[in-house]
Amino acid sequence: MDDVRYEHALSLLSVPTSEREIEVSHLTKDYGKGKGIFDISFIVPKGKTLGYCGTNGAGKTTTLRHIMGFLKPMKGSVKVRGIDAWKLDPEIKKTIGYCPGEIAFPPLKSGSEFLRLQAELLGLKDMDRANQIINALQLDPTAPLKRMSKGMKQKTALVATFMHRPDIILLDEPTTGLDPLMRDAFISILKEEQSRGATIIMSNHMFDELEETADYVAFIRDGRIVDLVDMAEIHERPFREYTVAFSTKEGFDKVDVSQVEVLRVFPESLAYLVRVPNEKIDGMFRELHKYPIRLIKEVQYTLERYFMDHIVGGAPNGTN
Repeated sequence: MDDVRYEHALSLLSVPTSEREIEVSHLTKDYGKGKGIFDISFIVPKGKTLGYCGTNGAGKTTTLRHIMGFLKPMKGSVKVRGIDAWKLDPEIKKTIGYCPGEIAFPPLKSGSEFLRLQAELLGLKDMDRANQIINALQLDPTAPLKRMSKGMKQKTALVATFMHRPDIILLDEPTTGLDPLMRDAFISILKEEQSRGATIIMSNHMFDELEETADYVAFIRDGRIVDLVDMAEIHERPFREYTVAFSTKEGFDKVDVSQVEVLRVFPESLAYLVRVPNEKIDGMFRELHKYPIRLIKEVQYTLERYFMDHIVGGAPNGTN
């Protein structure tokens, strides 16, 4: 990310110190041969959700492990509620829910036994929330841990993550192994946590899941953040784009396009791709009403398209 864009990215999350639930500053962990994370900085305000998007090996897991206090930075710092994550008090850690990307259970007989042990460690006496999530994810926790499928293990880990209503939630590729129906159930659970005011970081490479849940999305590649977008830029753009196809060449030729920005012209299809400010949309449709129209379709602007335009197409740092 260039310096101007990088400063813009940080300013998106610029909040008072008291509201900085998680603060990562110039975090570096160099494993050698270009592996690791390098000069990572971001802030997650209280009650907000940061999506952390990148391919496998980009550095997402390493970042989350630093926030959990499992790894000590080589350079930079990580603070959770203003406290060095490496020195985080165990009682504060109990307010964090963490779903790791690689799930390894202790040698216990069943998922139920594992969840009971987790509840004891957390001092949790009420299992109502755990049972709600078990039902939502259609999990049979009595199944032997050793015989659980990847999806069942993922569900069990998610129950353990959410069951104590944590203030901070760290999710590392949480929908891996879940079918589409269970992904929808997970999104519903996550939105419940958001409405409760939880602060969340979710690493994910699924654009649609991040688009539906995140307030901000940081893109990480080769251990470096290459861009950060406020999702309001995606959801609340001041204009819309439409594909408009005419039934006749006369309409195609005569239509007044002076009030819109023509992005592309398709003469063989008698069609335009146009961008129109929100306040001029009604005027555009009044103009189009004068001519026989074969197709009007809004082109949705998505997080994936932002990624293609700004990360792939923009080639940050001069790379491909």
